Amino acid sequence: MDLIKLPLKHQSWLVAAVCMVVDGGFVLLGCEPVPLMLLVLAMTLAVDAMLAGPARLSGWVALAQAVVPVVVLVFVDRGLDANEAGLLIAGYRAGAWLRGTPAWASLGVLSAGLMACTFATDHGVLTAVLVAGKGAVLPWLVGRYTTARRAYLAELEKRSAMAEKDAKAAVTKAITEERGAIARDLHDVIIHHVSAIGLHAGAARLGLPEGNPRLTNSLLAVETSSRAAMVDLRHLLDLLHGDKSEGARQPGLDNLDELLDGVRAAGTPARLEVRGHRRDVPESVDVTVYRIIQEMLTNALRHGDASGVTVTLAYEPDSLTVSAENTAGRGDDSGSVRRGLVGIRNRAAMFAGTTRSGLEPDGRTWRTVVTFPLEASCP
Repeated sequence: MDLIKLPLKHQSWLVAAVCMVVDGGFVLLGCEPVPLMLLVLAMTLAVDAMLAGPARLSGWVALAQAVVPVVVLVFVDRGLDANEAGLLIAGYRAGAWLRGTPAWASLGVLSAGLMACTFATDHGVLTAVLVAGKGAVLPWLVGRYTTARRAYLAELEKRSAMAEKDAKAAVTKAITEERGAIARDLHDVIIHHVSAIGLHAGAARLGLPEGNPRLTNSLLAVETSSRAAMVDLRHLLDLLHGDKSEGARQPGLDNLDELLDGVRAAGTPARLEVRGHRRDVPESVDVTVYRIIQEMLTNALRHGDASGVTVTLAYEPDSLTVSAENTAGRGDDSGSVRRGLVGIRNRAAMFAGTTRSGLEPDGRTWRTVVTFPLEASCP
């Protein structure tokens, strides 16, 4: 059993009990008449039991402990050890718990009692001073030191906690300022350009002569994509500004149909296949999967042919697999492909996901597969 973990009240009672056993044992070993021995024993046990009392009474406990040797000397004469252990603990308590006049008064009472008993037993001044130093001054100083050290450690812990709090506040402030700077750049530059793209595409579509539906559909797809980009940018701005409302929620798997419609509007067939029992995934993973599928579709538009792209969501009890297949087109920009795949791989790695991509054995089909581990669900 770890005694340090005991409540303070229990520890004080334990100390008092040990003092009563030790001091009482010495009293019983003294060769005195039984009536006197029982009287001294009762006094010793009583003052030692006071050691379990509240700390604010340490001065009175020290006074009682100092009186006992004097009473024993007067009524029992010499040669009987009474409460030496209690005197030591009383001196320690007075030094540890008392401050100011009560502390010094307790030290004086204990020292005076010990010196008086030493003088009365025909010892000199030097011996009396040494006895008082050993039985009163030393435990009193140890108590003062222990309390001062405890206060010093508490102050260090307080300073450390304040420093850690200040460091966290500084990091939070820096992050907030950086988010504000990014939000300003998004608002002042990116949103302006995306908005201009949508306006010019709309103006070009309205100015086209009739009879060219393919070009009209392409411009309409540009308008739709620019509006979707504006919505996403607004969501990002809300998040950067700390807005956690429902309106600031980023798109997830529930928005895949809108994403695929945008690809179809650009003239590329896009198909979605869902395998297994659809299940809820953490919101952060939900957003990440959406962004990965968005990047897969972008790569298919840039580097695939007109046959389209197929996206597959495979739900397993302990994982979610996202894959995309498309026929690779000619003149493929491998540098752009690598950048897109690096982005997919980095997003997946944030959630311990694995990524593999490349051409299938037929040499024409490009396949990208990302697997996210999930907590196992009940069948």
